[in-house]
Amino acid sequence: MSETLEALERQLDDRDPAARRDALNRLAAMLRAGEAAAAPEHDAVNMHCHSTFSFNGYGYSPSGLAARGRLRGLTAMGLVDFDVLDGVAEFLDACALLGMRGGAGLETRVYVPSFSERVITSPGEPGITYHMGMGFTAGRPVAEAACLAGLKETAQRRTRQLVGRVNTLLDDIALDYDAEVIPLTPAGNATERHVCAAYYDKAAAVFPDRDRRAAWWAGKLGMTVEQIEKSLDNPPAFHGVIRAKTMKAGGVGYVCEKGEAFPLGADINRFTLANGAIPTMTWLDGTSDGEQCIDELLDLMTAEGVAAVNIIPDRNWNLSDPEVRRVKVAHFHAFAENARRRNLPVFVGTEMNAHGQKFVDDFNVPEMAPLHGLFLEGAFVLHGHTVLEAAAGMGFVSGWAAHHLPDAGARKAFYAEAGRRARPGVPVKGLRPEADPAEALRLLS
Repeated sequence: MSETLEALERQLDDRDPAARRDALNRLAAMLRAGEAAAAPEHDAVNMHCHSTFSFNGYGYSPSGLAARGRLRGLTAMGLVDFDVLDGVAEFLDACALLGMRGGAGLETRVYVPSFSERVITSPGEPGITYHMGMGFTAGRPVAEAACLAGLKETAQRRTRQLVGRVNTLLDDIALDYDAEVIPLTPAGNATERHVCAAYYDKAAAVFPDRDRRAAWWAGKLGMTVEQIEKSLDNPPAFHGVIRAKTMKAGGVGYVCEKGEAFPLGADINRFTLANGAIPTMTWLDGTSDGEQCIDELLDLMTAEGVAAVNIIPDRNWNLSDPEVRRVKVAHFHAFAENARRRNLPVFVGTEMNAHGQKFVDDFNVPEMAPLHGLFLEGAFVLHGHTVLEAAAGMGFVSGWAAHHLPDAGARKAFYAEAGRRARPGVPVKGLRPEADPAEALRLLS
């Protein structure tokens, strides 16, 4: 990669949105002029990427994600941030400018009352599960904006209170939330991972002598100096140590909140649908009490409006223990086939909200290859939905879709074909809700 391209990639993640936009425009111009080359498209997708608007383990902004996906030849990418839609417009604009298929949404945690005694996808928290809305569009006011504002406000209150509790332990490096944590974010949506980075950096400033710093951390975290030194010089790894020891179960910052402290899944679905996006259920690995009752859970979720599912494949097959791997791969394949039978689009990705997570899954390994077509189809569905919803309110969960495509299988097939045909960044001319599915596809060709 040329020095100029490397500099542009760094600028794409700048905290200044104007700088990011300038880098994006320059990269697009270089691609058009043949001064930069993107890898050929190769049927790889990542539809679950967190950005700096929640936390990205590599510091990638929405523009940075879209650009790197384009340069690496991905077929499609999806933006997912916790509790906010702050990066949606930037991401979709970047995808359009670079000719990248894309979709965008958010992730939050919700309460499922009928599973109040069963852990689902949030370890140690019965009745709580991660939940998503995918396929939001830009350029229109957010419907039911109070719901979105509430998600961010609640998340920030929790993070602020967590810092207060952890400060009682790490008193020598106590953080000022507003002065030392919020500036690490582009739009004020600080997460536990931002907090860990702030503690790590402040400890280095307060204890510049490495040996003294290692001894201090050992005392505070209840570890030996030898254990601390294994990861002290690896910031992402040590951030994980701080998080595990102070913010997770058993740590001073951890509070096991009751289910009632979280929104109901049905309420998040209503907000998602009001904005023309697709309510999406997340699946972890099939081993929890809740996920052992997967048909009951899927029946409940779909009855409440869920129309797609999300999987993070890498944690379900890329495992060192052969027996754990065997069990999780079996659950993984069974859930994917269950979603296929129910005609639920499947979105997959790597998250990237922690350093070390892949930029894109390996779809050629034996555990992934049989499902590659299903996952590619899900990416096309999301792109097709996004294009049609933005152009004419004709998305996957629209009244238009319900009228013309009441059969779930036909609907999924139509939006997958729309996603294959729709050229990223090319306006759809003449598309109106009066069009039938055949006419809509013709206009996308």
